[in-house]
Amino acid sequence: MKVLVIGASRGIGLEFVRQYRAAGAQVWATARGEALQAVQALGATAFELDVADAASASSLSWRLDGLEMDVAIYCPGLIGPASAGLEPPSQADFDAVMHVNVLGAMRLLPVMAEVLAPGARLAVLSSQMGSIGARNSSGRWLYRASKAALNSVLKDAALALQGRALCVALHPGWVQTDMGGPGAALTVEDSVAALRQVLAGLTARQHGGFFDYRGQPIAW
Repeated sequence: MKVLVIGASRGIGLEFVRQYRAAGAQVWATARGEALQAVQALGATAFELDVADAASASSLSWRLDGLEMDVAIYCPGLIGPASAGLEPPSQADFDAVMHVNVLGAMRLLPVMAEVLAPGARLAVLSSQMGSIGARNSSGRWLYRASKAALNSVLKDAALALQGRALCVALHPGWVQTDMGGPGAALTVEDSVAALRQVLAGLTARQHGGFFDYRGQPIAW
């Protein structure tokens, strides 16, 4: 099996690399700075990549030329500032969150699509907080808006890749990462193990859907 992980500097992305390598897969992953060494130490091929930088993102295509990935996952995400209501974000916060969570995916998904094997699985790491139908809080509305937009991007990718790959948006749960904090309900190991199981079991009926780490559908 060949696996591509975009955004493996830490947390869930790095754990995807660890678990897929432990399962015997060949893994190519992107990271930044010193995190490249952690990816390489797991036996993966590591590439320096900043998804918020257009030139950096465009450089990935030739590095992956000729490869056919069975699984490709877009993991990068910024949570941005906390907010309890209708508190306008600063221009800098808006740009940072939207560039990583949305524009980064729009830059990288076409590259990822070029290297998918027939019948591959492609996923973006979304969040239940991006759901509009299940929403009952306005907290962190910038992050929520970015993940709702990411879900829209995934849906378009699913339409474009119909018949070539199975595409989904995935909610990893509340995970004990730098973003989720130590009090979160799930360890990163358990979350990623569950997400891998969901990806492995995808069927054509789930193509273009939004699911949690247990494989349960989430309202858009």
